[in-house]
Parts: sequence; structure tokens; C-alpha cells
Amino acid sequence: MKTTITTLFICLLSLTITAQSADEILDKVDKNMSSKNRVFESTMTIYGKRNSRTITSKSYSVGDKQAYTEYLSPAREQGTKMLKLEDQLWIYSPSTDRTIQISGHMLRQSVMGSDLSYEDMMEDRKLTEVYNAKVKGKELVDGRETWLLELTAKVQDIAYATRKVWIDTERYVPLKEELYAKSGQLLKRSTLSDVKQISGRWFPTRIVYKDMLKQGDGTEFKMNSIKFNQEIPDYIFTKAALKQ
Repeated sequence: MKTTITTLFICLLSLTITAQSADEILDKVDKNMSSKNRVFESTMTIYGKRNSRTITSKSYSVGDKQAYTEYLSPAREQGTKMLKLEDQLWIYSPSTDRTIQISGHMLRQSVMGSDLSYEDMMEDRKLTEVYNAKVKGKELVDGRETWLLELTAKVQDIAYATRKVWIDTERYVPLKEELYAKSGQLLKRSTLSDVKQISGRWFPTRIVYKDMLKQGDGTEFKMNSIKFNQEIPDYIFTKAALKQ
């Protein structure tokens, strides 16, 4: 009887330690990936079934509530702007000189033909705020040892009910992700690489996204420059700034 109680105690202790470890890992990931604010310039290359195209942009964000992006090239996209305020998203098109709000089912649409949806662009909350985590084991990803975490949504307003995330055990950044629907269907996969130390944190500067329900070879997203905790003027996060 004593042996049974001891075994049960050890099992419960093991489960507690695993749960705490998962939360601690995710918290360290959030500290690397999230910031008070950031400014970055990026290149997005969309690899279609027949051809590819590249779009450059500059973005500003404050926490997970405010974000502003201006597309710089090519000519047909130049001057297009996106503004996120809380859970609302607006897009300005210079060709029509109109600002439209993206909402409801439109948020699931592709951003400029890429493997990213407007929902993906909108979601910037800390993982610890929206998911519960469990450590499922350890695996090698591109020669790096990672923890495999299974994330289950603890809020309703989230695009992906579950995720599998492979976290670098040394640098605490995700190197691979799989995003699933409530049904269990794999919707998207991403790989993260070119991890660099920037302003005292580790950060992946290259991400390849693949919409598993879409043809093509995915979308590559490269950070050409990124700066954290910058002074960003408040006027940038206004609808008036879209037409400037």
C-alpha cells in the first residue's frame, strides 16, 4: 500500500513539474518574441504554383493592440497601408483612394495572395495569454535540440484551436510550428530560422509559412531590419495616417 501511495505521489509530482516547465518555457518564448513596441522592415516573397513575387514593407507596432504597415514595393502595391487598432483592421488603397475595414469572414482571406491571412496578421498576443501548454517531448530540428510543446486554446477568439511548437532549448525561440483547426486538421505549417541576438533577445529573422490547403510553395518572410522599444509617434496609429 505504501509503495502504491509513493508511486502515485511521484506521478502527481512529475505532472506538476511538467506543467510548470511548459509554462516557464512559453513565458521565456514570449519574452523573446514580444516587446513593448518594434519597428521593422521586411521582405515577403510569395512562391506561387507558376511564379513568385516579392513585396517589401515597413511596420510599426505597440504591444498587441496597435500596428501599422506601409507597403513600399513593387509599384502596384506601393502606398497600400494597413492599420490595426485593438480588434479592428483597416486597409487603404492608393489606386482607389479608399479606406475599407476588414472584418468577419474577410479576415480569413489571404494577404496579397500570400499564405498568411488577415487573422494571422492581427494575432500578436502572448502565447501564455491564449494557450495552455504541455511538454510532449524533445526532438531535433535542423540540428538543434527542441522541446515539443502542445498548445490548447484557453480563449474563444483564436484562429487555431491547437498548435504544436518546437522550441529551441537553449535560445527559447520557436523553430517550427503546426497550426490546427478544432477538427484536428492541419491548416498551416511554418519554419523559423536565421535566429539572431537583437537588443539582448533571440529572434528568428526568417520565417516560411505554408497554408496546407493552398497550392504553391509557401511564403517566405524576411526581417531586413528590426528595432525594439523605439519612440513611435502616436499619430501613426490613426486612420488619418493612412492617407498621408
